Amino acid sequence: MSIVLHAAATPSAPGLLLRPWRDDDAEALLAAYRDPVLRSWTRLPVTTRAEARAFLRRSRQGWAADRRFSFAVLEPTAEGERLVANVVLKEVTPGRPAAEVGYWTAAPARGRGVAPRAVAAVTDWAFARFAAGGLTRLELLHQVDNPASCRVAEKSGYAFAEVLRARPPFPRDGHRHVRHRP
Repeated sequence: MSIVLHAAATPSAPGLLLRPWRDDDAEALLAAYRDPVLRSWTRLPVTTRAEARAFLRRSRQGWAADRRFSFAVLEPTAEGERLVANVVLKEVTPGRPAAEVGYWTAAPARGRGVAPRAVAAVTDWAFARFAAGGLTRLELLHQVDNPASCRVAEKSGYAFAEVLRARPPFPRDGHRHVRHRP
């Protein structure tokens, strides 16, 4: 898995590097999930080394199956790189016109434009990579009580499409945002 994506720097933030997750990301993954806000928005929080290994294994399996593509999002630091987010392209099926994009942002990176730039990079890659397979639409879903995710969707070019009623395993109503292939 040698796919590496980039999101350009802004006047106030460094560029981002997006790459498949690696086994040596386990500690950074655990550190990101120590944040109670991140844990509150995710259905499968990563709180133990075993859960981190399972997350990384699922990530490798998704890439191998060519159906689910999880990217660790990193930004440069004086010491090297630090994990700032995760973006996943999921439910990719040949011949199916739609897939889903999801993401989370580590606490220190929130409010700095990391998520919109990372989501946009994966979106552009997805439309280029899967155009021949019929991908024409990407969806970004979030709970209605998460206005930050609404802003990320809008900044990433995903238009609000509809309210989704709560249904298991989702306890609250949600929003569906959609972006069509240019």
